[in-house]
Amino acid sequence: MAGGVLVCGFAGLELPKTLQSWLADRALGGLILFKRNIVSIEQTRELIESCTAGDDPQLPTLICIDQEGGRVSRLPEPVLKLPAMRVLGAHAEPELTRRAATALGRQLRAIGINLDFAPVLDVDTNPDNPVIGDRAFGNEPERVIEHALAFAEGLMEAGVLACGKHFPGHGDTDTDSHLALPRLVHDLERLNAVELPPFAAAVGRIPSLMTAHVVFEAIDPATPATMSDKVISGLLREDIGFRGAVFSDDLEMQAITAHGSVEEAAVRAIAAGCDLLLVCSDVDAARRARRALVDEASRNEAFQLRLREAAGRATALRRRAASLPGPRPLEETLANRELDAIRAQLRTLC
Repeated sequence: MAGGVLVCGFAGLELPKTLQSWLADRALGGLILFKRNIVSIEQTRELIESCTAGDDPQLPTLICIDQEGGRVSRLPEPVLKLPAMRVLGAHAEPELTRRAATALGRQLRAIGINLDFAPVLDVDTNPDNPVIGDRAFGNEPERVIEHALAFAEGLMEAGVLACGKHFPGHGDTDTDSHLALPRLVHDLERLNAVELPPFAAAVGRIPSLMTAHVVFEAIDPATPATMSDKVISGLLREDIGFRGAVFSDDLEMQAITAHGSVEEAAVRAIAAGCDLLLVCSDVDAARRARRALVDEASRNEAFQLRLREAAGRATALRRRAASLPGPRPLEETLANRELDAIRAQLRTLC
């Protein structure tokens, strides 16, 4: 169970032996790829094939990537390069957003990727925000909702799971959580009017969400959302009614590690209600987090039950990945008339 809730990243072009062993034992939930793992499309496909060769087809390893568009794009051309989501939200119809996401999703699926950490559900209301900005579809919840749901629908149509981020909303912070711990001082009335509606709209439409390493003072003034029972189990599960899988953001980000170890964060995130934990760089940190989960489950029956629930949701998400449309031939997804038409339409927006 402890391995099954982990999604790990790694350096270089080969999977480390530790992760190879966990995959062989079917004791790892997933992998996340970054530019550091990617040289070309064919090399990426071969890497993924080597990682998933022993998979149960009904329980595939989650192969994840951040392929949003704009400045958050990991894969090189000829994969479809989308403009920043702000451009789509401002100038495109939601149908074009859906078609573009479908075309991108077919390419991802053909490469071997089955989960995209997109769409961004944050509402961009702070021009000084250093980390969200043009990654959001707009500064109004309604615009974010219509384009984000269209994007998620397109990915799913193509066979790729969507993951909305960053709950309960990172759009109005002025600090990058990769570097420090942001705080949001808005009251609940403001959160219910601006930050939360896109996440409420995701219920039943997007199968997974990612947390924000942000303190929301109106909900839990002492704890980042990722590790807050009030935010995850209370607000998201009980109040909003989300029943899908919840990913933590990367537990190696400074918003977390400046205030405690990855091991502590892993235990606290699962206890709070997260179902899958991202450890995006350090394989040894993932090993320590895994051990911490095992140790806590061994001595704490309530935590063991929570870990079992998290592992169950992780498994359900992987089974859902198996139920989505399978891959088309890679060459077909990289060059076709529909793709040419989408590229032409996107060029008119920029």
